[in-house]
Amino acid sequence: MAAKAGDNPDSLMTLATVYCLRNLRRTMCYQGFRNKLCLRSDIFLPSEICDKLVNTYMELVHTDSNFEPEESFFQLFSDPRSTRLTRVQLREDFVRDRDLESIRKQDLIELHLTYCNSLSSRSLKALTSFRDTLVSLCLYGCNHIFYRKGGAPLACKEDSEEEEEEESPVSRHMLETHFNFQGFNRLRLLNLGGLPDEMDPEKLLKPLKSLVSLDLSNVQLLGTTFLTQWKDRLASLVLYNVDLSDELITTVLDLSNLRHLDISRESRRTSKFKMTRKILTAVVQRLVHLVSLDISGHVMLDNCTVPHFEEAMGRPSVEPCKSSIYPLQELKRPLQFLGLYDTTLCNVTHIPAYKVTGSKNEDQILNAIEAYTELRPELTHRAINQLFDIARIQHCSQLLRALQLVIAALKCHKYDKSIQVTGSAALFYLTNTEYRSDQSVRLRREVIQVVLNGMEQYQEVTVQRNCCLTLCNFSIPEELEFQYTRVNQLLLKILEPARQDESIQRIAVHLCNALVCQVDNHHKEAVGKMGFVKTMLNLIQKKLQDRMCDQVMEFSWSALWNITDETSDNCQMFLNCRGMSLFLECLKEFPDKQELHRNMLGLLGNVAEVKALRPQLLTPQFISVFSNLLDSKADGIEVSYNACGVLSHIMFDGPDVWLMEEPRREAVMGKMWAAIQSWDVSSQRNINYRSFEPILRLLPQSLSPVSQHWATWALYNLVSVYPRKYCPLLIKEGGMSLLLNVLDQEGSQPKTKEMARKVIDLCENFKEDPMETNQGQEGNYGQRG
Repeated sequence: MAAKAGDNPDSLMTLATVYCLRNLRRTMCYQGFRNKLCLRSDIFLPSEICDKLVNTYMELVHTDSNFEPEESFFQLFSDPRSTRLTRVQLREDFVRDRDLESIRKQDLIELHLTYCNSLSSRSLKALTSFRDTLVSLCLYGCNHIFYRKGGAPLACKEDSEEEEEEESPVSRHMLETHFNFQGFNRLRLLNLGGLPDEMDPEKLLKPLKSLVSLDLSNVQLLGTTFLTQWKDRLASLVLYNVDLSDELITTVLDLSNLRHLDISRESRRTSKFKMTRKILTAVVQRLVHLVSLDISGHVMLDNCTVPHFEEAMGRPSVEPCKSSIYPLQELKRPLQFLGLYDTTLCNVTHIPAYKVTGSKNEDQILNAIEAYTELRPELTHRAINQLFDIARIQHCSQLLRALQLVIAALKCHKYDKSIQVTGSAALFYLTNTEYRSDQSVRLRREVIQVVLNGMEQYQEVTVQRNCCLTLCNFSIPEELEFQYTRVNQLLLKILEPARQDESIQRIAVHLCNALVCQVDNHHKEAVGKMGFVKTMLNLIQKKLQDRMCDQVMEFSWSALWNITDETSDNCQMFLNCRGMSLFLECLKEFPDKQELHRNMLGLLGNVAEVKALRPQLLTPQFISVFSNLLDSKADGIEVSYNACGVLSHIMFDGPDVWLMEEPRREAVMGKMWAAIQSWDVSSQRNINYRSFEPILRLLPQSLSPVSQHWATWALYNLVSVYPRKYCPLLIKEGGMSLLLNVLDQEGSQPKTKEMARKVIDLCENFKEDPMETNQGQEGNYGQRG
C-alpha cells in the first residue's frame, strides 16, 4: 500500500535527540550544586550531536507546551573539551545574554539569531569571542542587541555560572558605539536585517573585507557607495524594504558578481520608487550572473509587459525569448527564482523562471509562503490568506506541500497573531473531508499540535474559533487521544469566561462532549478532576438565567451524561455541584425539550447505578419526578426508558430503604410495569452501550421483580434490534449464565422469563451463525453515559 502524504518517519538521530532532551537527567546530566544541571564527566559529544541538541531544544521550547525548558541548558556547552558547537540557530525572546555568554568558548562557524529581542549589547562581547571562526552570522530582528541595559559598555560577566543576569529593560537611549566587526576576518555571510536607524551600517561593516552575502532588510541607508567595497566578491544582496533611489540602483549595478538580488518591498502602497522598464533592463544586462531576483511589492509601469495579443502562442514557457516581460527577454537562461509577489507582472503568461512568487495561482502562492515564512511574516500572512481562498473556493492540488508550509509558518510565528488567524483558517479547509484520505497520521498530528499551540497562545475570538473548527475535522476522541489532557484543558479554559462568544461556546462544548464519549474511565476521571463537571453545570446555569435551551444547553447535559458513565467520582461531583437542582429547574423551564430530557435522564441513570449515591435520589420530590416521566413519549421511548432505569436501580435496594410515605413504592412499581408494557420491543434506539454490567447487575435478585424485568427487556430490545453489536457483548460479559438463572428463579415473573429465554435463543443462534442480520440498522448512536 502506498504511503500517505507526510508519512515519512523521523530519523533515529531525531528520535534519540528528542528523547535525550526530554530526559536530560536520565541520559547526559546530573543535578549539581543549587540544582544546576551539569554534564556528566564521561560525556564527550561531537559537533554534529551538539548542534542537533541545541537546535532541537529551541524547536521544542517554541512548539511543545509540555516541554520544560532548563534554566542552565546552554551552560552544558560551556566547555569545548567535552562539547563542540559549530552551527546554532536561536529564535525569539526566550534567548538571553547569559545563554550566549555560556557558549562563548565554542568555535562557532554559524550563528543565527532571529527576533531575539531580549539580547542586549552584553551579547556583542560574546559575538567577539567567535570572531576567529565565524563564517555566517544572522542578527535579523534583534532590535536591542546594539543597546546597553546598564553598566559598562560591552559588559560580560566572567562568572555567569554563579551570577544571575539582571532582567532590567533595554534603554533605547544607551546605544553601543564601541562595537564593530573588526577581527571577523572569516565572516562571509551577514544578516543585519532591522538594524536600528541610529546605527551607521557603513561604519559597522567597514572592517569586513570578504563578505559574499549581505542582508540589510529594513535598514536605513544614508549612503550607498560603501557597498562597492565588495563589488568583486558579493554574490547575494538583500535590500528588502530599503528605500530605493537612483544612487542605490547605480551602486547595485556595479556589483557585477551578484547571483541573488532582492530589492523587494512589503507592499506597493508603501513604495515611492517606480520600477521602470529601463531599470529592470539594466539589472538584467549588467548583472549577468543573476540566478535569483526579487522585485516583489514594486509599482511596475505598463510598458514592462508584452501586449497580450503579441505574446507567444502555446503553453506558458520559461524560455527568455518568449518572456511576457520585456526586460527579462535579455536573460541568457531562465532564473531559478523570481519574486513578483504583489506586482502586476505575476499575472502574465510567460515568465522566464523556474520558481515564481505571486498571487496568480496556487503554485505562485505556495512559493511565496515558502520563500518568505522565516523572515517576512507580513508577506506570509497575505499569501496564506490567498491559499485559504483557494482551499475554500477552489481545490488545493498540492495538499501535502500546502499543509507542510502552513504548519511551518504557524510554528515559526507562534507569537504572530495575524499568521495564527489566517493559518488556522487555512488548516480548517485543508483538513476537511475532501482531503482527509490523502493525509497520514503523522501529518494530521502535526496539524493538531500547531492548532493547540495557537489556542494556548491566543484567547482572541477568531483564533479560538478557527482552531476549534479545525479540531472538528478529526475523528474524536481517537485522533486527539495523544494530546488528550492538553486539549481538554484548553477547551475548559475557553468555556471559563462568564460570557463567551456564542459560536465558540457551541463548538467547544461539542468537542468536550465528543472527547468524553467512548473513552476509558481513567480518561473520564482525569477530565473530571480538571473541573469538567463544574464547567458544564456553570454553562447550564447561565443558559437557565437566559431562559434559553439551545445546543450549548443540550450538549452540556450530553457531555455530563458521557463523563458520568461508570465513573462514580464524576457522579458525586454532579451531586455536589447542585446538579439535581439544575435538573429540576430545566424540567420546569423547558417541559417540551425532548432531547434535553433524554440527556438529563441518561445522566441520572448513571448516578443511580452508584449504590452509595442512590440515597440522595430517594426523596419524595425526585421520585415523583421520575415516576411522572415514565409516561413521557419524548424522543420515542428514551425518556421513559431512562426514567424507568433510574427507578429500577433505586428499587433494587429493596423496601427497607424506602422511608417516605408518598409516593408509595408499590404505586411507583405499578407505573414502571405499565410503562415497560407500553414500549415496542423492536424500537430503534438512540443509545450506545459499551458495557452491560450495570444492567446485568439487576438480574440476580428477588427484591424488585420490576427491576429484573426492565433489565431483561433492555437486553431483549438491544440484542434483537442490533444482534451483531450486542450479542457478542452479552456473551463476553457473562450474561448468558445470569439469564439462565432468571429462568430458575421462583420470584421472576413469567413475562420476564419469556423474554430471558428469547434473549438466550437469539445469542445461541448468533453463535451458530454470526452473519445473521436484522432489519435494524446499526450505526453510531448517542452514547450511554
